[in-house]
Amino acid sequence: MDTWQDLIALVDGRLEAASPSERGTFAAGVAERLMGWHEALPEDEQAGFTLGLRPLLNSVWEGVLGDPEVYTAVNRGLAEYMLSDYCNNDRMVGPEDAYEPAAAATLNAAYAYLFGCTDFAVWASRRAIDDQHLEYLAGAGLEEGDFLDTDKALIDELKRQLRDLDLITARSTELRHARYGLPILTSVRLRLELRTPLSRRD
Repeated sequence: MDTWQDLIALVDGRLEAASPSERGTFAAGVAERLMGWHEALPEDEQAGFTLGLRPLLNSVWEGVLGDPEVYTAVNRGLAEYMLSDYCNNDRMVGPEDAYEPAAAATLNAAYAYLFGCTDFAVWASRRAIDDQHLEYLAGAGLEEGDFLDTDKALIDELKRQLRDLDLITARSTELRHARYGLPILTSVRLRLELRTPLSRRD
């Protein structure tokens, strides 16, 4: 049986070998699942900063699936974040809103789309194994008093990420050129074949 350390190494290795467009697509999928989870929280548990990043995430999706016109919108969205009080390296000084898993994954997905670096895709991956999200995954479908197995949730999440990478790799030829623009029909098909399954939280 694979350990979580083995699985993390596999995910990291796959992302290192992937094309920039594949990394952006992977990061967008992780961010979408986390955003969907956050949007489903009770209203008093939702963060305004996180919800405000939904348009940025939608633009990232359009970009990774072949619409180069959104590059400027993603660039502007990140610039606004970087000039805000939310962009800080010290949680003791500035607001912590950008450290929330869905928010952080969305920002990393935007960076991954713009720059294609492995690190941004890896950091998006890590946000999905944040303690808060793992507790949610471990508690899904449990009855009150059942054991919360976050170790199993961690392994299941990493296996999910590897399956996502398989799905993305199968379309690597098309995705490799997505940042320069794809025919509309190709983008529509990739939305069905990639965005829909990558967005599912089950």
